[in-house]
Amino acid sequence: MSQNLRLESLPGGLALLTFDTPGQKVNTFSAAVMQEFADCVAELAQRKDLRGLLLASGKPGQFIAGADLKELGAAIHATKEESRESIARGHRVFSAFSQLPFPTVALVNGACMGGGTELVLAFDYRLAADVPQTKIGLPEVKIGLIPGWGGTQRLPRLVGIDAALEIITSGEPVDARRAAEIGLVYDAVTPDRLISEGTFLIEEAHRTGSWIEDRKRRSQPLGLSEDEVNFAFAVVEGAVRGKTRGQYPAPLVALRAVREGINRPLDEGLAIEQAGILEVVGTPIATNLVAEFFDTTRLQRETGVDDPNVKPRTIASVGVLGAGLMGAGIATAHARRGVRAAMVDVNNERVEDGMLRARKVVEDRIGIGRAKPAELADMLSRLTATTSRQAFSECDLVVEAVTENEALKTKIISELSGVVRPDAILATNTSTISITRLAKAWPAPDRFAGMHFFSPVDRMPLVEVVRGEQTSDETIATLVALSKKIGKTPIVVRDCPGFLVNRILMPYMSEALVLLQEGVDMDRLDKIATRWGMPVGPITLHDMVGLDTAFYAGEVLLAGYADRAVSTPILGELVKLGRHGKKAGKGFRGIDRKGKFIPDPEVQQLIAKHVTQPRDLTDDDVADRLFLCMALEAVRALEDRIARQPGDVDMAMILGVNFPAFRGGPLRWIDSEGAQNIVDRAKKFESLGRRFSIPAALADAAKRGTRLYGK
Repeated sequence: MSQNLRLESLPGGLALLTFDTPGQKVNTFSAAVMQEFADCVAELAQRKDLRGLLLASGKPGQFIAGADLKELGAAIHATKEESRESIARGHRVFSAFSQLPFPTVALVNGACMGGGTELVLAFDYRLAADVPQTKIGLPEVKIGLIPGWGGTQRLPRLVGIDAALEIITSGEPVDARRAAEIGLVYDAVTPDRLISEGTFLIEEAHRTGSWIEDRKRRSQPLGLSEDEVNFAFAVVEGAVRGKTRGQYPAPLVALRAVREGINRPLDEGLAIEQAGILEVVGTPIATNLVAEFFDTTRLQRETGVDDPNVKPRTIASVGVLGAGLMGAGIATAHARRGVRAAMVDVNNERVEDGMLRARKVVEDRIGIGRAKPAELADMLSRLTATTSRQAFSECDLVVEAVTENEALKTKIISELSGVVRPDAILATNTSTISITRLAKAWPAPDRFAGMHFFSPVDRMPLVEVVRGEQTSDETIATLVALSKKIGKTPIVVRDCPGFLVNRILMPYMSEALVLLQEGVDMDRLDKIATRWGMPVGPITLHDMVGLDTAFYAGEVLLAGYADRAVSTPILGELVKLGRHGKKAGKGFRGIDRKGKFIPDPEVQQLIAKHVTQPRDLTDDDVADRLFLCMALEAVRALEDRIARQPGDVDMAMILGVNFPAFRGGPLRWIDSEGAQNIVDRAKKFESLGRRFSIPAALADAAKRGTRLYGK
């Protein structure tokens, strides 16, 4: 019949349509596939011998993953007319399935996302396999789009407005049982019963005639009163605006499409949806979020090395030296994901504190329904804690996670060589210290690397895998594979002061302190940064990471980038006063009993004495000062080949410091704004120092009118 679809006859005048793209792990909608579906539904509509249709997937544990990735990437460069036709084609095909002259049942066994969900919504009935792999969702808002093949109109008519809005605006999928609870599927059954139950549904539909009445009902207005509409949408819109700060338009466009379409006939609602998706497709925000999706997918597949013949070693047991906040977090991350972990510290009190931290990570997840009590028992069965370093003697990998002090780390690394297994890998959790220098204390520098976790470890997805001058490909591939195993996203970077994330972040942090000295109020600084898209402003970030941590990291970067790094006395003076941030109960701001930041006159007085040359700066000037120096350093890091490609730079900043994803990362932000535009804005501040000088790659892009990324 076709390359991707297989139509078979079943007893009783039924047909089974199986979607099974050859050579792929998942089924996706490409232009060719959509044409096959169009041809298939046209043929089915003419069949007089059929009493019903079942739709299934030929992929074990996978139903339909949504749009084809290559075509999704190309779509961000499509013209409006091309986008309009693509959207209209999907509507025509799915509507044709909804109008077949016999009952239809979709048998969802595995992940069903985006266009896959919109296709099954066009069927009369849906059954779901009650297995963990079954997830049904409309994730379009996560990539800056909205459901565009009927999802905003068919879902509310099926499950009601409240459940539909939750699924559409969050982009989060539901499992088989939840889908059955809200009426998204008729029932959740074991996979082996899908065809028999689907057959039964078709027979019942013919017996009762319910499928005809259901089609009529779902093609009509939903019939909500004005009060019902106002209440439902006010609550959801408030939640969406609070979560997105109005910086991500897609959820609000989706909301509007639902609101304007549900109380009209279905065909009018579908036309409203088509107009809505054309508002967001191809916009810079959607382009950046789609690109982030591609980079996330790419990083999940990469090994971290260029040689495809390099294989990672198997890591079955990990030792962690240090039971503090980072050490306990690292040990817990491994134990939670099935890797035996031994945590070691200098005394029983610190060891016990580490175990309490480990328990709390899982207990907190249990408290919010994201883990089960059995997971705590499983984690504890794989985690040991002791004061004896002999626990490392059988470990495949040891991670050193002591205080960020080069002399201390060097001493400990040397000592571990007498305890750790001769063929084991040693990794250091450092945020700034040279891996190449530390490796000199280890007898096998080829089996030594950086493994920089971000705090809090249980929440932050990024791990910087840092390659020293002598680190082997096997070591890098092993740490990359292990990071993925424990649920992290590893990005391989070369050794330099601050590595990648802190090298790019520290100019932003330092510029905030310079602006304080120029008379810019700290609250204003934070508001400008959050309005720009950062989750917290630079002053709050100092308090959260620790002023002492920021100060000592800054010292390393001052030494490493003396030509452009800036020093201000404010941070050092606050550290001397014991104002180390939230962990100490006071930093740039005080901390009240509820843990909230409050103004502190002592700090205001300290800052005031350093304001010697106040400047009259607009909010745009302040934003440019903060973010241009960050973006320019990102270009320099790319020029220095600290990261393997531009996407690694941007993803590291998005994952490591929550750089706003809708801006795409610092390099994509430059491309979105235009290289010449960025150059012109940076030149306004060149008199302030070399941190605002134009890197050669940016100057060349501006001259040629090109991008840091290829198209």
